Amino acid sequence: MRTRAESPWMRLALVLPLACCAAGPRSAAAATVTITCGSTGRELELCREGANAWAALRGHAVKLVTMPGADTLTLTQQLLAAGAADIDVFQIDIAWSGILAQHLHDLGGAAGGRLAGHFPAMARSATVGGRLVGMPWFGDAGLLYYRKDLLDKYGQSPPATWAQLRHTAALIQAAERARGNQKAWGYVWQGRAYEGLTCNALEWVASHGGGTVVDASGKVTINNPSAVAALNEAASWVGGITPQGVLNYTEEEARGIFQSGNAVFMRNWPYAWSLLNDGASAVRGKVGVAALPAGEGGVSTGTLAGSLLVVNRYSRQTGLAADLVMYLTAEAEQKRRAIKGSYSPTLPALYQDADVLAVAPYLGTLRAAMAGATARPSSATGAKYNRVSIEFSNAVHAVLAGQDEAGHRLDVLDKKLRRLRRGGQW
Repeated sequence: MRTRAESPWMRLALVLPLACCAAGPRSAAAATVTITCGSTGRELELCREGANAWAALRGHAVKLVTMPGADTLTLTQQLLAAGAADIDVFQIDIAWSGILAQHLHDLGGAAGGRLAGHFPAMARSATVGGRLVGMPWFGDAGLLYYRKDLLDKYGQSPPATWAQLRHTAALIQAAERARGNQKAWGYVWQGRAYEGLTCNALEWVASHGGGTVVDASGKVTINNPSAVAALNEAASWVGGITPQGVLNYTEEEARGIFQSGNAVFMRNWPYAWSLLNDGASAVRGKVGVAALPAGEGGVSTGTLAGSLLVVNRYSRQTGLAADLVMYLTAEAEQKRRAIKGSYSPTLPALYQDADVLAVAPYLGTLRAAMAGATARPSSATGAKYNRVSIEFSNAVHAVLAGQDEAGHRLDVLDKKLRRLRRGGQW
């Protein structure tokens, strides 16, 4: 997560045999390291290639295991709580470091001073209680993708506010349908009740001046008029400029609609750039990227996201696992992933690298977006963040689906979260 959703249950284990990976004959010290990787095609491919290169260099084997997408955190918690040693390295969302910290190996010794080269916000997400529990692998912030050709065709500009997006999306959607494309939609995003909706909704609420659900001190702040206005705005899109099916969309469903040429705007993560411009893409060369629109609060913000690689403290080979983590998060591997898969580096230096900028010109927008990104309230809520996120996304989903009024639902959510924060402590 990363924060982007993975495909549903797909338990795939791929063992890279030593014969295809090692530089020489197997030694007595040779071992197999197991690492979890996202189950989307490009993510799995890039992880496999990086792990394969490490295996060839070190003379070991690597087993890749995909995780179940929306249930990844639950499964990871179950494995670690049981003290299972089967998986040595986990890919986790940056918001999970506090939840899982007690089960993670301290990488401070293996990292040396390398953490200092990463974005400060990413470095902070990897450090819990003074322990380095992970290394930043890639960063993310929500972005707005748009069809440059359609905006030019109808004399429109990238929207600076949600109101402008609603107007432009409706205008072009109607015009394209009148021209015969009945599948045309104005705006697609992630509406399923999961972490992806938490990220979308946090962007709406923060942009309207409604805060971050729980503030830095741990106080529950979601029940306010600005948050109500934000959810009412988003709910007005469903069935209008946004298909009703968005209520079950993750990142990939939204990308599928946009990449097929049937949407004007899309909210997604940076990984989508390379796929949208792939040779087989219907929108290749027609896509622009901008910061997400501002709301009534005048704020333009994307949710800060990204992934860490962490080592299971119960692993029987923590040293070897840490070595794999350091290899995969180093500059050379991050550069390769940025060029080949549009995965955003966590190293600021790569945002000035000519090779990276040549294939990922959106990085200027992304760097600015990451600088102004809104962090999820994971630090404030600690081990209870997952519960907070589930309650928030379920509440938002109910409003989007027309099952409840925003004001009433946020009042109910406020009470639930206050009960969850027992005695003023998370």
